[in-house]
Amino acid sequence: METTLTAHAEAANRSPFVSIASAYRTMLSLGLLCLAAVLMLGGCADSRGGTIPYGVQKFNAPDPIATITAENAYRTGPGDTVTIAVMRVPDLSGDAVIDPTGDITMPLIGKVPAVGKTTDELASDIAGRLSAKYLQNPEVRIALKASSSQRITVDGAVNGPGIYPIAGSTTLLQAIALAKGTTADANARKVAVFRTINGQRQAAAFDLTDIRRGKAADPEIFGNDIVVVDGSSSKAALKNVLQTIPLLALFRPF
Repeated sequence: METTLTAHAEAANRSPFVSIASAYRTMLSLGLLCLAAVLMLGGCADSRGGTIPYGVQKFNAPDPIATITAENAYRTGPGDTVTIAVMRVPDLSGDAVIDPTGDITMPLIGKVPAVGKTTDELASDIAGRLSAKYLQNPEVRIALKASSSQRITVDGAVNGPGIYPIAGSTTLLQAIALAKGTTADANARKVAVFRTINGQRQAAAFDLTDIRRGKAADPEIFGNDIVVVDGSSSKAALKNVLQTIPLLALFRPF
């Protein structure tokens, strides 16, 4: 088998192409949405209010990940399936699943660390490993075929704002916990969740205090959701920018 692959590799070495990987982008535009979230929450600390209604019944599950476009490059996770195309070497091309240890396995080069990389980065890594011993200037292209790991963004008045992976069912309280909880100046009664439903960006507000006390249901958070916790410090930092953004109506495209 390796002899056959090596023969294909030698044939591919005659190709003048350079390594180019195709990017697959799936996360959401964090900056604009966070600004919009803070603006729409409004009001004073530790109180409800603003233009986003609470506990809306039609705040359904989001669109499938494949229909969502974004500016941030998706980073792979365990269980994701990627399609690998090594130009002119079909025996090295095909689908690969990232195993629980974060690796994929390929002919000739064996295990390749894949978790937490964009498709560009993974393609570049594979090309480097192939060129080190088997191919000259290999052209590797990778696309995300299926994602089993999801990402959410938690921002605003939390101790660890950022993008977090989730697996399986995740609630709003669990999402806040991933971000190391709320800050001292957080208004837990105003937490906005943004998601794409039927091709439109939509939002709903939730009272974290009532949820913690068992007075309100703890809503499910889905991959690609953006959670923003209201707080005086987060609003102050964006005050000048927010003045230039018109008030956004609920259930309208952003």
